[in-house]
Amino acid sequence: MRMNTHSHVCSKADFGRLNEEIVRCRRCGRLVSWRRRIAKEKVARYKAWRYWGKGVPGFGDPDARLLIVGLAPAAHGGNRTGRMFTGDRSGDWLYRALHKFDFANQQSSVSRDDGLRLLDCYITAVARCVPPANKLLRKEIENCRQYLIEDLRLLRNLRVIIALGRVAFEAVIECLGSVNVEAEEIHPVFAHGKCYRMSNGLILMVSFHPSQQNTFTGKLTEKMFHSVFRCAKVILNEKNIKQ
Repeated sequence: MRMNTHSHVCSKADFGRLNEEIVRCRRCGRLVSWRRRIAKEKVARYKAWRYWGKGVPGFGDPDARLLIVGLAPAAHGGNRTGRMFTGDRSGDWLYRALHKFDFANQQSSVSRDDGLRLLDCYITAVARCVPPANKLLRKEIENCRQYLIEDLRLLRNLRVIIALGRVAFEAVIECLGSVNVEAEEIHPVFAHGKCYRMSNGLILMVSFHPSQQNTFTGKLTEKMFHSVFRCAKVILNEKNIKQ
């Protein structure tokens, strides 16, 4: 993948245009209906909230070297707050890890105006709308693919990608493949802690998703999760030294 060489200001403007398009997107009728229904019905503990109920754009540092790719906004997390991994249990895990390894200025994310800043990090997802039962249809993944490809194109300094969950891992592989970037290892497989070097020098790291299904059962522990971010930090520090 050829990285973008535009100026910092241009990069921000390009992200702004992309994110406006994501917010307006109506490509998937099932997801549009579902996100609106949740925003209207709400849950008791958030009755006072005005839910976002639209496509949720990525966010973070446009000059980031680290990209986090999740599955989709949570029903009462990103679909409520309008920011990925914000206001839900998965986000609690993610932002603690990002803060611990200096990729965020604080260890929690509760709303779009809570003062959170990502440092050398950008967060996006395979799909930008909440899916029923957290299950995306193949067509919905395909409809959203161009947005992830655009994130990859605009992040001109990108060095490391952390895919959270199998769907994110497969989506990143497909998106990179569409621009002729392949893993150096034949047939990369999804397994927590795996690390793949891509043909353009990018490093793709794999983690279980910090969903309650994984964290409550112990399939993913905080130690396991943090080990992925620790490794990412080491890789980026090594690249700093080489540069």
